[in-house]
Amino acid sequence: MRIALIGGSFNPPHVGHLLAAQYVRATDAVDQVWLMPAFHHPFGKASEAFEHRLAMCALLCRDAAGWLVASDVERAVGGEGWTVDTLEHLRRTRPEDRFVWVIGSDILADLPKWKRFDRIRELAEVRVLHRAGHPAPEASGPALAEISSTEVRARLARGDSSEGWVPRVVREYIEEHRLYR
Repeated sequence: MRIALIGGSFNPPHVGHLLAAQYVRATDAVDQVWLMPAFHHPFGKASEAFEHRLAMCALLCRDAAGWLVASDVERAVGGEGWTVDTLEHLRRTRPEDRFVWVIGSDILADLPKWKRFDRIRELAEVRVLHRAGHPAPEASGPALAEISSTEVRARLARGDSSEGWVPRVVREYIEEHRLYR
């Protein structure tokens, strides 16, 4: 199986994540796209509990007929949350599968801070999506939605609506659990 991996804090997952997953599925020969919320963020980013972020990703995947999967693999890996460790784990536990690591062009400037990016390229094909506001020659496709979890959290903290920013099922979960207040 060929699996595209979209990692991140997913704090919270938003329509940009969903559009990225759909874009990869539509334009690349992948069998599945996994949303992989970080169990521990390697750069110490504060987040809602992993269980909430995983549950919201699972809700996002619910209507995707099996091709979009919320993965808890980062919890199984543990450690510091480095991508290379996750990919090493996946190659050990799923040797028959091939992986595509999907990142947004906004991440490119941070790659020197990543642990063993050279090894990441050995373990998975790296695909860079064009994120609005962050043009890069190595990015593919049109600019995707200009939205970030940071913006969504700020809207929620102010009491503003997240309609149009966050899928309805995720919005309902956030309201039910009183997250990001």
